Amino acid sequence: MRTHFCGLVDESLIGQSVTLCGWADVARDLGGLCFIDLRDHEGIVQVVAEPTDEGNAEVMAAAAQVGYEDCLRITGTVRARHSVNDKIKTGRVEVVATKIEVLNKAEPLPFHAHENPGEDIRLQYRYLDLRTPAMQRKMRTRTKLVAALRRYLDERGFQDIETPILTKATPEGARDFLVPARMHPGEFYALPQSPQLFKQILMMAGFDRYYQIARCFRDEALRADRQLEFTQLDMEFAWVSERDVQDTVEDMIRVVFREVIGVELDAQFPRMTFEEAMRRYGSDKPDLRIAMEFTDIAELVKQCEFKVFTDWANHEDGRVIALRAPGAASLSRKQIDDYAAYAGKFGAKGLAWMKVEDTAKGREGISSPIAKFIDDETLAAILESTGAQSGDAIFFGAATYKTASDFMGALRLKLGKDLNLVEAGWRPLWVTDFPMFEWDEDEGRYVALHHPFTAPAVDSIDDLRANAKTAVSRGYDMVLNGNEIGGGSIRIHNSKMQSAVFDLLGIGAEEAEAKFGFLLDALKYGAPPHGGIAFGIDRIAALMAGTESIRDVIAFPKTTTAQCTMTGAPSPIPDAQLAEVHVAVRETPKA
Repeated sequence: MRTHFCGLVDESLIGQSVTLCGWADVARDLGGLCFIDLRDHEGIVQVVAEPTDEGNAEVMAAAAQVGYEDCLRITGTVRARHSVNDKIKTGRVEVVATKIEVLNKAEPLPFHAHENPGEDIRLQYRYLDLRTPAMQRKMRTRTKLVAALRRYLDERGFQDIETPILTKATPEGARDFLVPARMHPGEFYALPQSPQLFKQILMMAGFDRYYQIARCFRDEALRADRQLEFTQLDMEFAWVSERDVQDTVEDMIRVVFREVIGVELDAQFPRMTFEEAMRRYGSDKPDLRIAMEFTDIAELVKQCEFKVFTDWANHEDGRVIALRAPGAASLSRKQIDDYAAYAGKFGAKGLAWMKVEDTAKGREGISSPIAKFIDDETLAAILESTGAQSGDAIFFGAATYKTASDFMGALRLKLGKDLNLVEAGWRPLWVTDFPMFEWDEDEGRYVALHHPFTAPAVDSIDDLRANAKTAVSRGYDMVLNGNEIGGGSIRIHNSKMQSAVFDLLGIGAEEAEAKFGFLLDALKYGAPPHGGIAFGIDRIAALMAGTESIRDVIAFPKTTTAQCTMTGAPSPIPDAQLAEVHVAVRETPKA
C-alpha cells in the first residue's frame, strides 16, 4: 500500500513520487492551500495540496475534508521545503499530493493526541494513547532494550529456554494466580511468579547458562512500579560464585545502556552491604544521586529530656536518626507538617525537627519545638555530627530500627526531590549481604528475605540454625537511581541445607515433600553450585524512557485497581463455563 514510511522521507527522495500511509496529525485548510501533517510509527511528514495548472480539484476537495486522525493514503512528489522545520526528521522536505485517499474516517475522538486527559482515559482508549508519538518512542525504547539484551546473551553462549506457564502453587511470597484444571477436578495450576525452580533444574540438567524473557504473575497490590503480570530477564549460571554472576551482568547492563540510549555507566559499579545501605540511607535500594545521609544520634540523646528520644535511644532495638536537609530552614510550618504526614504513611508516629537559622548564634539561632528539651552540649553535638549549616533543617526519626529506617528513608527521597537535591546522571550500585530471614510477627515465623532457595553465607546447618536471626544470605541486588532493577543470589545446591532452610521457614518435611519434592530429589543427584539473577524489563525500560510509571512502557497494563478498562477484565464467567472446570463462586459476606 505504501512505498515509504512518513518519518523516513528525506532529501534523497526529492523529485521522486512516494506513496505514504498514516494518520492526519494536523489538517489545515488555508483557503486554496491545504497542509496535512501525516504521521506513522516512524514520524511525521508535511503534505501539501495546492492548485495546479490543471486545477487539481479532486485533490483539493479531498484535502479539505480531512479531519483529525483520519486514516489516509497519499501519493505525491517530494520537494524541498521553503521553511525548514528542524524539530522533525523530515523538516527539510514536503510531499506535494497528487492523490489523497481516506481509508477510514475517524469519528470525534475522546481526547486529542497532544492533550493529557489523565491515565484512566488513556488506558480506556489505549489504542489511541499508543498512537501518540510519546508512547511510540517509549515502546520503541523497550523493543530496543529487549533486542540488545538478547543480542548480548546470544553472543555469549546463553541458551534461551522456555519454562512452563502452568505450574505448581508455592507457599512463599505474593499470592499465586490459580487456574482450575478441567481434567483434574478440584485441582489447580498456578501461573509462575518467576521461573525460579525450573531454571535451577536446568542447571542441574547441565545447560550451564540459561536466559529467558519471561512473563511472570503476582496477585498483589499495584503501584507505579508494579503490575499483576510483568516481564523479566531471567538468568542462571552453573559453577559460579557471586562475583562471576555480578561481573557478567554488570557488563551486560553497561553495554545495553550504551547501545539503547547512549549512556555510559560506571566502569565498576560500587558495592554496599545491606547493613550499610540501611544505616546510611534507610533503604536497600538507595538513590545515590541524593547526597543526604543519616546520622545516628542515639548515643548523644540517651540522657536528654525529650522522652521520645531517650526511650528509643535506650531501647534494645531502637534507633534515633538525624537527617540534615540543606537549605530547608525556609520551609513553612505547614510544609513541615505535610512531611510529618508523609512520614506517617511509612510508620512514623511523629516527626521532630529543627531549623538551623544561624549557627553563629548557638541556641538562639535554632527554631524548634524540641530544642528546649535538649541541653546546649547535646545540641552542639547534634549540629556538629550532622554538619548542619545556617539555612539547613534537621529532621529526626525515633522508633524501632526498621521502622525508623523505613520512614526516614522515604522522607529522605521526598526531601531530595522537593528541594532539588537530586543530581543529574546515573548512579548504579550493588547491594549485597542481605539478611537470610526476616521475622514475621503476624505469622510467628521466619520468612525469606529473597526466596527460600537463596544460599546462606555459612556451610554448616548447625551454624545457620544457631544464628538464624543474624544469618546473612548470598543474595545481591543491582540498584540504579533508587530502583532495584535486578535481584539474584547463589542458590542452595545441597538437599540437606535446603531442607534445613525450609524447616526454619516453617515448611515442615511433609509440606516440603509435597510442594518441592522434585527439587529436593534433583539436589541429591550431583547438583552443581549455581546462581542467577532476574532483571525487571518493565522497570529498566521506564528508566531508559524517562518515565516514573512502568505502565508507560507496557502496551496493555492494568490500572491501580487491577483492571483492564479497555477490555473490561476481569469479568464474570457464566455458570456453565465455571461448571466445566468444577468451580463455584461464593458470595462475599456483607460486612
